[in-house]
Amino acid sequence: MSGLDTSAPKRSLTIRWRDRFYAARWVLLACSLVFLVLYVGDLLTFVQAALSFGIIFLAAIAVPRRAVLVPSVRNLDQQPSLWPDTSTKRFAEALADPCLIVDRRVILRYRNDAAAGEFPSTSIGDPLSFSLRNPLLLNTIEKAIAENDRATGEYRETVPAASWYQVSAVPLEVQKPGVAPTERTNLFVVTIVNQTEQRSLDQMRADFVANASHELRTPLTSLMGFLDTLMGPAANDTKARDHFLGIMRGQAERMSRLIDDLLSLSRIELRQHKRPTSKVDLGNLVKESIEMLQPQIAESQAILDFQNHLDDLQVTGDRNELTQVITNLIENAIKYGDEGGKVEVHLDKEQSRANFDVRLTVKDNGPGIPAEHVPRLTERFYRVDVESSRRKKGTGLGLAIVKHIVNRHRGALDISSVVGEGTQISVYLPL
Repeated sequence: MSGLDTSAPKRSLTIRWRDRFYAARWVLLACSLVFLVLYVGDLLTFVQAALSFGIIFLAAIAVPRRAVLVPSVRNLDQQPSLWPDTSTKRFAEALADPCLIVDRRVILRYRNDAAAGEFPSTSIGDPLSFSLRNPLLLNTIEKAIAENDRATGEYRETVPAASWYQVSAVPLEVQKPGVAPTERTNLFVVTIVNQTEQRSLDQMRADFVANASHELRTPLTSLMGFLDTLMGPAANDTKARDHFLGIMRGQAERMSRLIDDLLSLSRIELRQHKRPTSKVDLGNLVKESIEMLQPQIAESQAILDFQNHLDDLQVTGDRNELTQVITNLIENAIKYGDEGGKVEVHLDKEQSRANFDVRLTVKDNGPGIPAEHVPRLTERFYRVDVESSRRKKGTGLGLAIVKHIVNRHRGALDISSVVGEGTQISVYLPL
């Protein structure tokens, strides 16, 4: 018995008391100052002050702190059964889509960088419902946990903007019958894929088909109606026949322009990923385009001011497509500007915007466009005034074609307009 070391428990007790005293040192110092002030001010006797301080001192070092009584969440989280292992974390980080790892209580145990960027409000160690409150999302995860199998679903968020997500929840490791559970059976992998862009593209495609069908159906219906009239009541009416044939020709031309623009847009979209390689003198190209548009300029009595400051500078581009951009912008300025008004066309070297070297600007002094319409001008079939656009033989695809051509040339398009002052469109191109 004499060989037993009885000093070890005493040292352990001494260390615990010393640690508690060290943790409470600032509280004890504050209390001593308070009691000293009360004693000096004759509010307490020396015995009362000493007794009060002694009670607080004993309470501070004798009563275990909350950290000793209640294990912290951090200590619990360090248990292997609650945390994914390193290989699982590396796999999650390799995913391009947001990936969350939760336990059976739907507490977030890990999130990859994509999830942190998409859902910054999520916090590791908190229940997922604290930050992601969508019922469809949570129900999908809870279904996967209840059935211990994969569950998928879709949900929509409206704040800060309308967004669609596809969620998939799957056990990290399925517990097999007769086999003891492992650390990985308590974890579930939740992947959330943002479907907003795909939904927008699908909606745009559906709108495009609907709009194209409508735009073609209207003149086609007119043609069929006039044909029926010519074949029936107006079969022998020469004056009515000539009048109807003129209208029919106009409707046929409208259909032809629309089909040409649709085919042009499709061709550009097919090649949009491939930048042109040939060199083009943009100054000469603008001059040629202005010469081709002389009949429209003369008819509208517009005054065209062309200023070229490029000094025969060449840019990389497709000659036909750039001609289409120039004629489209100038033609729009003539159509929608004031009759007899001024159209300014300027070619300048660009110095204020990085990655661009040339700026083509087309400006009219027409009625201008309200600010709420400007961001949508490059959408297919979007018109500020439908009837006015049709009267002026517009298809609603011109600026959409311009935007796609500029994108193919790795350029940028800027549209600004002030009601009552006119519209200015600038195209920025690299060399």
